[in-house]
Amino acid sequence: MMSKKVEKALNAQINAEFWSAYLYLAMAADSQSKSLPGIANWFYVQYKEELDHGMKIFNFLVKRGVKVELMPIDKVPTKWKSVLDAFKDALKHEKEVTAMIDNLFTLAGTEKDYATQSMLQWFIDEQVEEEETPQSIIDTLIRIGDNGSALYMLDKELGARTYTPLDID
Repeated sequence: MMSKKVEKALNAQINAEFWSAYLYLAMAADSQSKSLPGIANWFYVQYKEELDHGMKIFNFLVKRGVKVELMPIDKVPTKWKSVLDAFKDALKHEKEVTAMIDNLFTLAGTEKDYATQSMLQWFIDEQVEEEETPQSIIDTLIRIGDNGSALYMLDKELGARTYTPLDID
């Protein structure tokens, strides 16, 4: 049986994952407004992945017979000065999500909820990539600087990213 503490924390994490999705959707819209469709695509794919993350926890709670409580999603930023700033915010946010997942894992262990710890291990592993990828793009953007041709090439490269649905069961 899942403790009320773990139940509450997992419901909060669903909200955080959906907030993350909304943040990435806003980044996609901002990139699109800057005529960077490839970068917008990268953020849009990220949006879809974050929805999957929320649904993975949602379905886990349902399987465990726990009530899912959807909460309002707080407002997200909608504009960034530059693509570099957007990716810096994305990395900062992913580091915050990593801390939330780590705290959930610790809480589940304290509550002797090993099934929840097992499910959260996937998120722990996923967060390595979630931090690595924007950091790599940030490094590239710093090297690019004000080179419009290089930004064009990066936009084309990020436009090739495709969405692969996550097994959310």
